[in-house]
Amino acid sequence: MFRGVAQLNLDSKGRLAVPSRFRDAIAARCNGQLIVTADADRCLLIYPLPDWEPIEQKLMSLSSFNAQIRELQRRLVGYAENVMMDATGRIPGPPAPRRYAEVEKGGGVVGQGGKFELWSKDGCESRMDQGGGFGPGGLPPELEGFSL
Repeated sequence: MFRGVAQLNLDSKGRLAVPSRFRDAIAARCNGQLIVTADADRCLLIYPLPDWEPIEQKLMSLSSFNAQIRELQRRLVGYAENVMMDATGRIPGPPAPRRYAEVEKGGGVVGQGGKFELWSKDGCESRMDQGGGFGPGGLPPELEGFSL
């Protein structure tokens, strides 16, 4: 559904202009109802509501006695906010977890299939400079044998 990178456009009221190529898909999939939440990579994740609901249900069905699971629940579900895309394709600016994605002119929107990511300019550039983030350990086992 969401592919490609687009320049971030904020209006004078701090509203994000959703890239035009995403707008029709959002309108068709969820009538403009989106969830914005914080990601550990210091960006914001934006999901169509129907795609977010099973993720939230699965996360909240896991045991909160595990500290890592509890932290993931806190980050993804705790910071999640419902937003509505308006008739001109804009959504309110970043919600409460502003420290995760200081949105500014020059940032970007990155399509990730069923969701898209909202990055600050510095965050996006830093992530690209990391070269894939696999580090010295190489590819995770799930990608062994994977070919592009």
